[in-house]
Amino acid sequence: MENSRTPLMKLDNVNMVFKKPGSLLKDKYIHVLRDISLEIYEGEIIALVGESGCGKTTLGRIITGLYRPTSGDVYFEGQKVSGVFSKNVTSYNAIQFIQQDSYAALNPVRTIYQSLYAPIKNKHRRWSRQQVDAKIDELMGIIGLYPSEQYLSKYPHQLSGGQRQRILMARAISLEPKLIVADEPVSMIDVSLRLSLLNLMKELNEKYHMSFVYISHDLSTSRYFASSGRVAVMYLGEIVELGNIGDVIAHPSHPYTRALVQAVPVPDPSYSRDKDLPLKSMQLGSLEERGEGCSFYNRCLYCTARCLEKQEYTTTESAQVLCCNLSTVLKQENKK
Repeated sequence: MENSRTPLMKLDNVNMVFKKPGSLLKDKYIHVLRDISLEIYEGEIIALVGESGCGKTTLGRIITGLYRPTSGDVYFEGQKVSGVFSKNVTSYNAIQFIQQDSYAALNPVRTIYQSLYAPIKNKHRRWSRQQVDAKIDELMGIIGLYPSEQYLSKYPHQLSGGQRQRILMARAISLEPKLIVADEPVSMIDVSLRLSLLNLMKELNEKYHMSFVYISHDLSTSRYFASSGRVAVMYLGEIVELGNIGDVIAHPSHPYTRALVQAVPVPDPSYSRDKDLPLKSMQLGSLEERGEGCSFYNRCLYCTARCLEKQEYTTTESAQVLCCNLSTVLKQENKK
């Protein structure tokens, strides 16, 4: 999809390979991410969806600078930041990470006040204690934990999962980032609280123009949070479909995206699906057994010998699709 704006962050043919210890004679190398290219624009929301093990979190950690890609380049505001680990490079301060496990992400022997105080003081070294306290009080108001005195003296285990997740958000926005990567931020809290946290993130996006990369396996929450943004569908370390989330869900073009959309439960007792999921096999794919061709080959109903060749992106009316057999897929769909 063409965009004349300059991207806030750009990933160019990013690959990530991990070494898996094997026998005494030979180690295994697992190609977790393959030729990932993605542009993230200021103020936009991108939902990164796919099944567990497809590389979503690995990609999120590369975006935040926690991982250095094996090959490929990462640019932030036009500056190359991949492979640069200098104290003078402060680009990654404008990118923050919200972890999935809020309990593990907070130091259990530090109070909430101490966890929020440290990053603010580190950024604003000349600030007085009163200035930092005022900033913390402002943050607690933004995330809806007020009066703040009831929470700041507590330890992480004394808060609920939803409250801890809000504290992670407060810590992330305390550095006034331009981009936040949220890794499954609502998967470990009660369903009744998920909507409030998603609304909080939408408010941060709209009010402060923060960009979000929302990582999730749940297409329903992704569609709600990124309703005006884009979706990147991942399968076995590749982005197989990328486009406006409304268009992709309404008219999915990649066979895996179609199966993903059809698997979403419909809250209507009068609605029932007579057809099985459009998959040849329910067996999950393996990164270790992935070939050079289509990673979805073993599960695709429309696969041909051509699919074993290297894949190229095809541009449709609504998205970019990594499927060399796209025309066959669409013809099969039109016959139904």
